[in-house]
Amino acid sequence: MSAARCIDVGAIAPQRWKNGAGLTREIALGPAGSGLDDFGWRLSVAELERDAPFSAFPGIDRCIVVIDGAGMALHDAAGAPVRTLAPLQPWAFEGERALHARLTHGACRDFNVMTRRGAWRAELRVLREPAPLARGDVTALLVVQGRWRLGGERCEALQGLLLDGAGEAVQAVPLEANAALLHVRLCHDRRP
Repeated sequence: MSAARCIDVGAIAPQRWKNGAGLTREIALGPAGSGLDDFGWRLSVAELERDAPFSAFPGIDRCIVVIDGAGMALHDAAGAPVRTLAPLQPWAFEGERALHARLTHGACRDFNVMTRRGAWRAELRVLREPAPLARGDVTALLVVQGRWRLGGERCEALQGLLLDGAGEAVQAVPLEANAALLHVRLCHDRRP
């Protein structure tokens, strides 16, 4: 396996959401030198302690998955129910969509993948069994429950790997029962 950057979410300083309504820990964004207004892709973990509106990201496709807590109920700008997010069930939506999170069962934490529409696309899977994991142009592996061996690395919850470029599949092996891993493949959108 080629060199990988280790991820440790607990070591990342929290920062305010774009709209100021919550906290996020930005794992990575690309391409190099980009920021919150011009990224091609972004990976982060958000912490929700109270009901709050999502930040607007026009032109961005998003995928979210609850990784800690009982989940949240999403409502539109008029207050109508949109979707209930249960733990470890990814959901994709458009970043410009006005959504408000209601925490009916207490605080929770979620993992977010954002990609600039027409430039990048993302695939997000939740794994519980051993598997060889195919790589994309950028690949992220994040342990969300238990412990895993990822290639030659052992990772605890909220740790993982970030790999650039195509290469050999990464062998992922859970080291205990009830372990869960997020596998994210980010690819340049080459569709016509």
